Amino acid sequence: MSEVGDRFEAVAAAVRAAECDAGREPGSVGLVAVSKRQPARALAEAFEAGARDFGESYVQEMVAKREALRQLLGSAADAVRWHFIGHLQRNKVRDLGRVHLVHTVDSVRLLDALDARGTGVEGVLVQVNIGGESTKGGVEPEALAALLVATAGQQTPIKGLMAIPPPRESVADSRGDFAQLRTLRDQVRTPTLPLRELSMGMSSDFAAAVAEGATLVRVGTAIFGART
Repeated sequence: MSEVGDRFEAVAAAVRAAECDAGREPGSVGLVAVSKRQPARALAEAFEAGARDFGESYVQEMVAKREALRQLLGSAADAVRWHFIGHLQRNKVRDLGRVHLVHTVDSVRLLDALDARGTGVEGVLVQVNIGGESTKGGVEPEALAALLVATAGQQTPIKGLMAIPPPRESVADSRGDFAQLRTLRDQVRTPTLPLRELSMGMSSDFAAAVAEGATLVRVGTAIFGART
């Protein structure tokens, strides 16, 4: 087993332990290995250890890695589920290729662009700017309900919410941010828009996110080490 593979297995075990501690169903939380700026060989090593979900932030990099993994893994690469977790420009939508989830939709115009490209994107998450940070994307919490109403006729399914909370001094403070996203989701969900997915929590705080209802955690450094 490679070093990356060992770290992936350790993180996956920690996610399972966090599920148990929170009284969650085993396997109810997905682990997205955040692989941006990591070499394709590192992704292949994580894949061999069981990783299937990979998160990328740049369209061209994701496209290149998709091809590189096919060279490294052959047809097994078809099992990879790609997650786009960075800021997505509308003029880059056409280049995405097949993506399991786009985590960073924050406008009707971006969802329009995804709809217009046809098939290829299985679903999206609406990014919420929980901390109100001007340097981060995302819809403001008070504007979420209106955005969901405005996108009611779209074809690309909205499957949940995502947030990147601001850095906090303690995990307890981060847990408050995760609770806020879960509460917001519970307020705006409907029978026809259940918003089952909550993408929140990273290397330093994913256990707190799991305790507050995360269904997807995004972990990079704890798996791959520092970015190249």
